[in-house]
Amino acid sequence: MSISINYKNFSPKKKSSNYVFFVDEKLNILNLKKFISGSEFSFIADLLKSKEPKKKILDFDVNSKKKIILISLKKKQSNSDLENLGANFYVLIRDFKQNNCIINSETLSEENKYFLGYFLHGLRLKSYKFEKYKTKKENKNIFLTVVGKNKLFLKNQIKFKAIEEGTFYTRDLVSEPGNVLHPDEYAKRLKTLSKIGLKVNVYDEKKLKKLGMNTLLGVGQGSIRGSYLVTMEWKGLKNNSKPLAFVGKGVCFDTGGISLKPAKFMEDMTYDMAGSAVVVGLMKTLALRKAKVNAVGVVGLVENMPGGSAQRPGDIVKSYSGKTVEILNTDAEGRLVLADALTYTEEKFKPKFIVDLATLTGAIIVSLGSEYAGLFSNDDNLSKQLIEAGEKVEEKVWRMPLNKNFDKLIDSKNADMQNINYVGGAGSTTAAQFLQRFILKKTPWAHLDIAGMAFSKYGGALNSGGATGYGVRLLNKLIEDKYE
Repeated sequence: MSISINYKNFSPKKKSSNYVFFVDEKLNILNLKKFISGSEFSFIADLLKSKEPKKKILDFDVNSKKKIILISLKKKQSNSDLENLGANFYVLIRDFKQNNCIINSETLSEENKYFLGYFLHGLRLKSYKFEKYKTKKENKNIFLTVVGKNKLFLKNQIKFKAIEEGTFYTRDLVSEPGNVLHPDEYAKRLKTLSKIGLKVNVYDEKKLKKLGMNTLLGVGQGSIRGSYLVTMEWKGLKNNSKPLAFVGKGVCFDTGGISLKPAKFMEDMTYDMAGSAVVVGLMKTLALRKAKVNAVGVVGLVENMPGGSAQRPGDIVKSYSGKTVEILNTDAEGRLVLADALTYTEEKFKPKFIVDLATLTGAIIVSLGSEYAGLFSNDDNLSKQLIEAGEKVEEKVWRMPLNKNFDKLIDSKNADMQNINYVGGAGSTTAAQFLQRFILKKTPWAHLDIAGMAFSKYGGALNSGGATGYGVRLLNKLIEDKYE
């Protein structure tokens, strides 16, 4: 299914179209008189007497080929409210037999003059579907025509389009099966982003061995596929100010390695690279909207497989930082990938802050379900900014504790640390505590555990199920509000 949106100054007269008008929350329709016939007005007025006034979207069958749709607006609505309203509108119209809708922007009040931009943004985000591998695709198209002289709603359309493309790219990556989007293919795709202005560097196994990134390489050594670190730089400022850094876990498929996962639901581990996909989608968004900021995205790409050359429980590896790690469980692999990526990012780019994203622990789903991502941070200001940005776009985060007292749970008798807490409890916190040990220069840092947010079997406000793209809009909002 595709959405086609056109903009015109006049209202085309089509007998087989659905007409969309905006009214206040009291469903006052007096301003519709100049747009519809007297009989249609009387018909709707009569039906409104029996309609539920709390519904925000009402549709009326005027005849077999025409509907009139009323969308009620409160005086004060957040941008998220408007986006959700657009998503709900999409859910309503996607099953209409008549696929043309004419949206009359002249029925918007002065205080809602920017409404349509957010409304259409929510509609497009909700319309995403991943049907690449279906032989019989849904070929239905929806045609929307926005009419009216007031073009103020077109403000921010470039920004909205960039966010949508970045979010959809993230969803595409997460939705790909593991036999297609393995690390070799992933790295190849990232190289193509240089076309939109990103500086992309790919570090293969030979380069990573030379750098000493053994915790990252250890995760991938059981796979026939390569392991990579990829950096993507966006220079939106002419000066050489410190960049904002975003780091993502890219485990393209996670079997658990020698510490093999149960077979049930293992197919979901194709989305264990969602943290990296968010970083990629964010960098694409920044480049497309020409963001006035310097930023860098860093992703570690591996495949965690069992095999004759796979990493064993009990192995000890030396990280890029020089610290040694005892591997007690090969299924605690994401933190090993991030460990090298975090230290390298801090040392090479000397950023203002680092935000990493990963589908890191099942424990965070036990804690927060699919409503919040877990936020762990060494910096109160960065945490506050992330919480505020998340509330604005409804990609919420909840701050969880870090404390030196948790360190004893990951201290090792045989190395500097072990990669899992076998005592039990605090699974998400000890994973974050592990990552914090690889921030060596006290750079402001935040870790987002998005295990419960990256993929939805049931769909959410702005997605219809599957990969959500969670994090792209959150981080874009953080940058837009605080760093541009």
